[in-house]
Amino acid sequence: GRSHSSCRRKRGQAVVSTQSTNKKAQRKKEEEDKRKGALERKRLAAELLAEEEASLEVKAKTPQKKMTQAELSRMREEEKEKASSAKEEKEEPIPENLNRVMTDVEVAESVEQAIAALSVAQAEEEVDAHPEKRMKAAWTAFEQGRISQMRAENPSLRLSQIRQMLRKEWQKSPLNPMNK
Repeated sequence: GRSHSSCRRKRGQAVVSTQSTNKKAQRKKEEEDKRKGALERKRLAAELLAEEEASLEVKAKTPQKKMTQAELSRMREEEKEKASSAKEEKEEPIPENLNRVMTDVEVAESVEQAIAALSVAQAEEEVDAHPEKRMKAAWTAFEQGRISQMRAENPSLRLSQIRQMLRKEWQKSPLNPMNK
């Protein structure tokens, strides 16, 4: 019985070794196929590059004609004439600096005089401190006055469209307290 069981082991080992040999061969073949594929892609890329470079060489710029010294000097003279004519057109009298002009300015020689001059100037202006408080009443008055005119001018528009136009007009109106 022993000889029979030992034969099985040998056969089993042989089967295992042929399976591993097949796997190794298959892996080698796959690696070889990958390497061949990579070489083929490189060759194709090199061919495409060579074709593209050849097409670019055909389209290269034609060299410019060499210019003589006389032609160069003539071109420089033309450029100078253009530049001088442009300067002549651009030359305008320089306006007077308004920052230096002192019209109706009070000159103060002391701190008290400066304070007095500033307080007089502020009293003359009478700046509206809170125009936003009068905004709603002013808008209502403006809208009542203009809405009938706008409807007459644009009878096909809806009330909301007329109000939009009035709002735009109101932003620029001198009646708007925020514009003062």
